[in-house]
Amino acid sequence: MIHTVKPGETLTQISRDYRTPLSDIIAANPTINPNVIYPGQPIVIPGFPPPDTIPFQIDVSVNNRRLRLLKNGALQKQYPIAVGRMLSGTPVGQFIIINKAPNPGGPFGTMWMSLSKEHYGIHGTNDPSSIGKAVSKGCIRMHNRDVEELSRIVPIGTLVLIHP
Repeated sequence: MIHTVKPGETLTQISRDYRTPLSDIIAANPTINPNVIYPGQPIVIPGFPPPDTIPFQIDVSVNNRRLRLLKNGALQKQYPIAVGRMLSGTPVGQFIIINKAPNPGGPFGTMWMSLSKEHYGIHGTNDPSSIGKAVSKGCIRMHNRDVEELSRIVPIGTLVLIHP
């Protein structure tokens, strides 16, 4: 997996986003200076498959409150979602699914899939009436049956594109 450094990112934050030890990232990138990284720089993140080897992709439209599952570029399924509220918006960008946790408890419903941005994920909900609204703290909420179905289909490393 190759991560492209964004403005303001540090290697420590990238390590936290991917839940990968900093020492592993440094070992996988022997030519970089860990104290000087720059926007646009490619960083190898060990332990994840290259996204182009996975036929699935998740496309999230924050404004339309819709998550689309694509396979080899073709629409497979579309799901209604809830997104972040005004002061805690859903992050826009390109991420990957880095892990899955069934039955995380509380407001996260029956499934949690972490994104490669610390504290954000795609998850179920204990409040199905929230789907279709901008009410979360930035995560993408789905009906429990939908997130369970999605988690059975997509592997770790699946690309997630989030846009307005």
